[in-house]
Amino acid sequence: MTMNRRNFLIGAAGVGLASIVRPAASQPDPIRIGVPTGITGNWSALGAQVQRACKLFEKSTNAKGGIDGRQVQFFYEDTQGDPAACVRKTTELIEGRGVKLITGIISSGESLAVMPRLNDWNALYVATISGVGSLTATNFVPNAFRTCTSGPMRARAISLWLAKSPKKKFFTIAQDYAWGKSSLATFEGLISQLNKESVGNVLTPLGTKDYSSYITRIRGSNPDVLYVAMSGDDATAFLKQAGQYRLSDRMQIVTEVLDLLNTRPLGDAGVGLHGVSQYNYAINAPANVEFVRMFRSEYNDIPDTWEGETWQGLNFLAEAIRRAKSVDPIAVRTALNDLEIESVKGKVKLRGCDHQAEQSVFVGRLDKNSDVPYPTPKIIETIPARAAVPACRRDTF
Repeated sequence: MTMNRRNFLIGAAGVGLASIVRPAASQPDPIRIGVPTGITGNWSALGAQVQRACKLFEKSTNAKGGIDGRQVQFFYEDTQGDPAACVRKTTELIEGRGVKLITGIISSGESLAVMPRLNDWNALYVATISGVGSLTATNFVPNAFRTCTSGPMRARAISLWLAKSPKKKFFTIAQDYAWGKSSLATFEGLISQLNKESVGNVLTPLGTKDYSSYITRIRGSNPDVLYVAMSGDDATAFLKQAGQYRLSDRMQIVTEVLDLLNTRPLGDAGVGLHGVSQYNYAINAPANVEFVRMFRSEYNDIPDTWEGETWQGLNFLAEAIRRAKSVDPIAVRTALNDLEIESVKGKVKLRGCDHQAEQSVFVGRLDKNSDVPYPTPKIIETIPARAAVPACRRDTF
């Protein structure tokens, strides 16, 4: 059969048209993760850590092909640390961005405001910062998980470490909101079990700038140990003013959150400060060595507490998505129950009974470090998970 010129042109046109209209292979939808966090306001420094960890996770994960072939996308909203604003911003992420996976919320008050709405939103929340004990106890909801160390775990670790100390009199200063109140109550209960005495406590409003009146009250109580349950800008301000008043000359200062954010402004004056280093860049775990390498390459610095905690939470979430082969919140929730991963802190398990991650807690001492130009927490004692984590759905010991 011969083909004339007319038939050839018609056939060629058909082939060309088919090549134009044939749909390209469809790309899978990205995995959307919402991050309602503190971008401005009292928690902005913590929010900056959350964002750095998320951006590094997005970049490194997508460079390797994503999660099960799907790219990861983060969407950020500024809550300013306000629970009502956090609910609004989370609603916007869910309704406006199609997000069903939430992380990066900072304050415990914000987390407790969001959690009762998760079921109606058909959304899942991974808490990587909020420390209030009730999050995995009386306020437990099926669609929320906590991958970070809780306040009761930190207080427990410090109390076990202090059990060996001859010091008897304690004073506690804490921020006046859910986590601070929880930590104050937990710590005072624990030291009473050790036959040690609380000689006073005080709750300070969020955003306090001048701590002179509180420091006067602390000095007047003459404790052997001052326990500090504060974070963010408040902790930085208090510790700097405590240094100006030479409080550490009169008592030992122990902080529930010993991180670089609060101690770098102190410089060498902070050397000797003790507390919980719940994530530490020097933890000798393969996943942490790789994380620190990537972080230093990206930011020319070492990761701090909330960067490490956020990274751990994101890796739990990623592994659950892989196992579920879905981003459906119920499927991911099922995969997270009793999930164990090799994390930046070593082996960590999310227990299914209350969604609290079982992990070691590290007590540290701020020391000079030849690796970086500022003092860093050096781990001096590791409290194993079996000793540090409360019983299921409990926030006391």
